[in-house]
Amino acid sequence: MKRLATLTGLLLAGCSVPQAHPAIAPTAPEKLGLGSAQAPLVATDWWRGLGDPQLDRLIDDALASNPSLTIALARLRQAEAVLATRRADDGPSASLDAQEQYSRISGRYTIPPPYAGTTQWLGQAQANLNWTIDLFGRQAAAIEAARASARAAALDVTAARLALAGSVAQTYVEMARAERQAAIARRTITTRTRSLGLIQARIRHQLASQIDAEGAQTLLAQARVALARAESQAALSRNALAALTGHGLDYPATIAPTKLAFDTALSIPATVPADLLARRPDIAAALARIDAAAKGQDVARKAFLPNINLTALAGFQAVGLGNLFTADAGTVGAGPAIHLPIFDSGRLRAGLAGATAALDLATADYNNRLVGAVREAADAVTRSRTIATERARQAEVTRGLAETRRLNAIRVSSGLQSQLGLIDPDIRQLEAEQADANLAADAVQARIALAVALGGGFSSSSQGITQ
Repeated sequence: MKRLATLTGLLLAGCSVPQAHPAIAPTAPEKLGLGSAQAPLVATDWWRGLGDPQLDRLIDDALASNPSLTIALARLRQAEAVLATRRADDGPSASLDAQEQYSRISGRYTIPPPYAGTTQWLGQAQANLNWTIDLFGRQAAAIEAARASARAAALDVTAARLALAGSVAQTYVEMARAERQAAIARRTITTRTRSLGLIQARIRHQLASQIDAEGAQTLLAQARVALARAESQAALSRNALAALTGHGLDYPATIAPTKLAFDTALSIPATVPADLLARRPDIAAALARIDAAAKGQDVARKAFLPNINLTALAGFQAVGLGNLFTADAGTVGAGPAIHLPIFDSGRLRAGLAGATAALDLATADYNNRLVGAVREAADAVTRSRTIATERARQAEVTRGLAETRRLNAIRVSSGLQSQLGLIDPDIRQLEAEQADANLAADAVQARIALAVALGGGFSSSSQGITQ
């Protein structure tokens, strides 16, 4: 070992490890207004705040069967296998080799008479031991790189789960929206059918004209169009949910009407701390990839240093079957093997440059994701608050139109106005009620988007915004 240490020192004296500095630095969270305090844990079942057991079932089915999620899980298993391989590379390896071959022995080579020039069985059986001595930490760096990559892959699975749950929840809200639009259309159809019947009765008594009937039929047709459109959208949403859950054409039939309470579903706090962004799995995965790339650069740098292996063997070698396992046929050997790159036409420098570029790429990806996450969260908060204001104004519009329609109906029944005077208010009333339903669904969609943008769930300690 003293000779090995001396030889290693001489080799190191001739080594020249180039420096390689990344060109991009990670963006500090504080620069984007994010604190450094430990963020709360992710609420893995945040969607239960929407309060619909059927949605819980759909998301459970999606998390169990969605193809995109199985891809992420396969990548995780692949990363874990790479980590296991790197760990195995750092330990000793043993093997057993055995061979028996019938051949003519050269009469002019190393084997002397009486075997020289004869045909014999040549056999050997030996156990081998090989161990790479990681003096300079190259193997350790490779293990850390693989561990960081596996951690990133696990976080990718979490991010895929979050995105998938968000997609199912958003699609479910779309189905609930369509159901509400259909309910509004059905109520309108009932009302307008009754009105058409009354007008036809008035025509029979010569108290109204066919023009009034045509106007009422127009309003009824408009409501039926709205119902057909809403029912079609509900069916499309069910098909989308079947695809998200990884099921076929028979699955939509298992989806019952929604039970979402739009005004109380997934309430958000009045103040959303930006620190919650730190728990987003895609941000954490990007940060883990920076760590993996940094370790990969370390591996590339240490490739310039000597690689030292310890090898040993023990076994039997003999000419003739009967001599293979005799005492004199035994053989043993052990010793170090040292590899030092001297000239490789720039291959190692190119590898280091590539590893440094990979580190820059991982850092740039992290910076981009972090900025995008801040914007997504800010947009979701703004959208939630804007919709709350829009809903308040829209409620005033709907109340005003309802009152206008009531007063016009009184004028028609008193003979002061034709039935034609109700066409425009009726159309506007239906549109206003549909806008109410749309804004209610939009509000839930915005809260879901904020939950996904923040990594899932909210603190229940703050006053909620549920409008």
